[in-house]
Amino acid sequence: MNSIAIYMEGGGNKAGSKAMLRTGMDAFLGEIKDACRVQKWHWRLIACGSRDEAYKGFRNGNADIVVLLVDSEYPVSLTPIDHLTARDGWNFDGANDDHVHLMVQAMEAWIAADPDALGAYYGKHFRKNALPRRQNLEEESKIDIAKKLDRAAQGTQKGVYHKIQHAGYLLQRINPAIVRKRCPHCDRLFKTLGRLIP
Repeated sequence: MNSIAIYMEGGGNKAGSKAMLRTGMDAFLGEIKDACRVQKWHWRLIACGSRDEAYKGFRNGNADIVVLLVDSEYPVSLTPIDHLTARDGWNFDGANDDHVHLMVQAMEAWIAADPDALGAYYGKHFRKNALPRRQNLEEESKIDIAKKLDRAAQGTQKGVYHKIQHAGYLLQRINPAIVRKRCPHCDRLFKTLGRLIP
């Protein structure tokens, strides 16, 4: 049986928070996961906590297709492999560029891309107007997106955005089609995996 393993950054240090993020990302990538199921491919998504642990998992992963998914942290002007080699000093000898993917500049760009889904999750007093408005959210700095998410959620019953507590739930609610229009590297992930899993 063919197999794919995706090693992603995030989820903190506890098994429960990693499981919640994994559940959320599984839902967000549901289109790809369903394609695997149809083709009878084995699917594994591993929330690794730190980016270094995600990289280690990627380098040691045992599957037909092993994928790395981490935050870029900064704007991206290079290929994902070149960006991560320059930023983190990671060695990608023998790796295929199709297997290395970035959340630019962080996963929060994906979450902020769908204001209606955030509004439905946070409920009363959520301020959609505080979210970044630019079409390409990858041009918005990681720090600015975090501040704007906090501003939008401040005053709601759930409180300001908290990555460990909220990201997994939000990933289950945001619309991938909307995110792909505003986050080119997210679109690249879907297109690439869709091509690799016929």
